Amino acid sequence: MTIQNHDWWRGAVMYQVYPRSFMDSNNDGIGDLPGITDRLEYIASLGVEGIWISPFFRSPMKDFGYDISDYRDVDPIFGKNEDFDLLIEKAHRLGIKVIIDMVLSHTSDKHPWFVESKNSRTNARADWYVWADPKPDGSPPNNWHSQFGGPAWTFDTRRGQYYMHNFLKEQPDLNYHCPDVQDAILNTCQYWLERGVDGLRLDVINFLFCDKELRDNPARIPGEGENCIQVEAPYPYIMQQHIYDKSRPEMIGFLNRLHDLMAEYPGTMTLAEIGDDHPFETARQYTSHARPLKTAYNTDMMSGNVGKKVTAGTIKQPILRALEKCPESWMSWAFSNHDVVRTVSRWGQDQSHNPAVAKMFMALLTSLRGTIFLFQGEELGLTEADIPFERIQDPWGLSMWPEWKGRDGCRTPMPWHSKRPHTGFSETSGETWLPIPEIHTQNAVNLQEADPNSMLNFTREFLKWRKENPVLIDGDIHFLEVMDEEIIAFERCRGHEKMLCVFNLGPQDKECALSFDGQTHICRLKGFEFQVGDFISARDAKSPETAEIIQLRTA
Repeated sequence: MTIQNHDWWRGAVMYQVYPRSFMDSNNDGIGDLPGITDRLEYIASLGVEGIWISPFFRSPMKDFGYDISDYRDVDPIFGKNEDFDLLIEKAHRLGIKVIIDMVLSHTSDKHPWFVESKNSRTNARADWYVWADPKPDGSPPNNWHSQFGGPAWTFDTRRGQYYMHNFLKEQPDLNYHCPDVQDAILNTCQYWLERGVDGLRLDVINFLFCDKELRDNPARIPGEGENCIQVEAPYPYIMQQHIYDKSRPEMIGFLNRLHDLMAEYPGTMTLAEIGDDHPFETARQYTSHARPLKTAYNTDMMSGNVGKKVTAGTIKQPILRALEKCPESWMSWAFSNHDVVRTVSRWGQDQSHNPAVAKMFMALLTSLRGTIFLFQGEELGLTEADIPFERIQDPWGLSMWPEWKGRDGCRTPMPWHSKRPHTGFSETSGETWLPIPEIHTQNAVNLQEADPNSMLNFTREFLKWRKENPVLIDGDIHFLEVMDEEIIAFERCRGHEKMLCVFNLGPQDKECALSFDGQTHICRLKGFEFQVGDFISARDAKSPETAEIIQLRTA
């Protein structure tokens, strides 16, 4: 009898697939589900435990799938529902878990629910969305802002009311104070659980409820709270304390209902994306002792633009806050996703094309305590693409150009081989939905497959070695004191086993003294170099520095 590991997600490495840009099987310039299925062997070869697939549901694509018009139907550009069944069957055959992105806080304005809701104030779904009367002067009901700019309210002439939207005006917010909405959403989740998914990634899950009284948010107090979005320019949204428009106490009741549903499907998991002024306090409420949700994911390590300097505190402080604020929660971490500047461009300090940079950040991320999420192309060391204004697709980028160019730079298609113009992603005779940078051709999969020292083969080696060392999967983490802000050092501990992990985050050679296992050791690291336990396959085993570090791993 096969024993099921229901906690498979603890310490797992997951690989995020952005369907539009992974693999185009029908040559229309847009990736699709059959394309993902065709490349599952590649994903399995990385040594990850599973994949998270960004939304592939029917959508007008105003926000590229995060505006859903039918939760139960695959959008035709991605294929059919049967294509998803084939994908999940093959993934499971290869030992890959599949979690899908459920966008529950809002729908598309083309969703039949909203079309009916806006038709009158008395129809069956009149209260399925957040509607409110204007103020006497015709202005919006309160001072809430949309993350994508402007008020969080749009006026509808038929109802003579405003509807709320935390994002685009084409993404109206559902009203979770309505029991029928909760029932409908839970039925939608059950639909995909019945089709065999292993988990749900819950997009901006803390946005589900807003204040019933629609009270104004107060001004943000300087130095308090966190910037929960990745925009560093002056921006009204980050000028408020988000007390009334999200993270409301009513959330727990709904999440308990979701927990009970997930319990009917043993071995499934829930991943909460939390965007909040106080993300770790919210994570504690949602995930302490793995309930009502299993784990939480936030953007603490993903903020900033190209050239941002990374320090030990960039990595260390979020983990320490998590350990302090939610000690009974199992956290999830990522350096990149489909919404932020790629890691090597953000932190590479003008050396983003240096393979050592990508290798160091990959080893650092996958040595942290938690469930780890890699974004497609991270295993290739892809840099952020510079998209010309006329090719920008992201509505957020279009609205904020040139202060912020949006999210397209990390979403460009995968370079499967070095043949231009479409690098094996597509054989279309036209343009792909986003252009593929020339520089990415040099990082193509076929070139890296043939190079034993490539970033791709490094990723495979390191993740394979990681699986052989349980201390890196579920061991505790303790940071060591280092005076240099460009050096981060920590030990992973599991019972009597300890492993030392040291990383040089900067381009200059460094030397530091570390107290580990009762002794003081001198650690020497070249720029963007790391030493993790006895992992030596990527370095010269004769090096005295490496030999010394090998001795630091104790069992």
